[in-house]
Amino acid sequence: MSLFSLPKISPITHVLRDKIQEKIDTKTKPLGALGVLESVALQICKIQNTTSPSLKHPKLILFAGDHGITDEPVSLYPKDVTWQMVFNFLNGGACANVFAKHSGIDVEVVDTGVDHDWEKDTKHLIQKKIRKGTSNFLNTSAMTKDEVIRSLQTGINLVSETKYKDTNVFLFGEMGIGNTSSASMILSQLTGIPLSKLVGKGTGLNPEGKETKLQILERAYQRTGKLNDPIDILSEFGGFEIGMMAGAMLGAAANQNLILVDGFITTAAYLLAYHLDPTVKDYVIFSHVSDEEGHIIVLEHYQIKPLLKLNLRLGEGSGALAAYPLVELSVKFMNEMASFADAGVSHSESNS
Repeated sequence: MSLFSLPKISPITHVLRDKIQEKIDTKTKPLGALGVLESVALQICKIQNTTSPSLKHPKLILFAGDHGITDEPVSLYPKDVTWQMVFNFLNGGACANVFAKHSGIDVEVVDTGVDHDWEKDTKHLIQKKIRKGTSNFLNTSAMTKDEVIRSLQTGINLVSETKYKDTNVFLFGEMGIGNTSSASMILSQLTGIPLSKLVGKGTGLNPEGKETKLQILERAYQRTGKLNDPIDILSEFGGFEIGMMAGAMLGAAANQNLILVDGFITTAAYLLAYHLDPTVKDYVIFSHVSDEEGHIIVLEHYQIKPLLKLNLRLGEGSGALAAYPLVELSVKFMNEMASFADAGVSHSESNS
């Protein structure tokens, strides 16, 4: 079996909390007037242990992989769409590319388990393929335990590579036909929430298609019953892209980087990471609640409040990219907005 080393994630420091809060409160505004942006600024400052935060060389990493469950009628689209969309990312034609370009964010694509043969010199593709797609979890485990460990460890190692040494903020996204089915199974197992409340239309299933998908996933659940160990859950129902993304979140947090979580599938990866080490939560901002109906239920289960609700259900990091300008604004007001003293503006004695 491959070696797995869970990285040590340090809790964020509260040493400067009072100074950070004072800097926020003495900006030329009423107390709390910037709402959630103030909370975001406070979190980033605590992560970086500074009153003058920065966002350096942001990266969007898209993890792509195929799923054996697509042998069943759980998606409108054939699994070939996975590798075709990877090409689209590499050629700069996807929504993720457009949104990322707007914010000056580099997009990197990782093949974790796409059922396609690439040229060895395919430009801009990070080739970390474990296998050409998972097994059909209706009938058997999606991944072997060795593959689970490899996916997690590869993600941990990836974000620690030298090329990311100057990056302090990661956005994570995914691409994989069938991965809403995998995510639904993972989230149901981790939370105890019934599949009937989590299974959505994915890429656009009609009500009959959604019901068929639910019945298939409920049969898959009955194959194992309730599981408790996140490694076992990932092995039985996961995807290579979900496992590698979970590892990348653990690695990024261990390196004290800010993490922006995207939607439903990315949340499943986050919660696997969280159940392996809850300290990862200190480093995470949830960008949005997606239109995949189970997402809001899971976020409310963990009392998570995302930044945006835009009815997105695209994946590929689109929600994280949409939220990133708000994160930038949180840093900018912290660094560039005048204080009452700087501006010569009288501070209300009642702080109202």
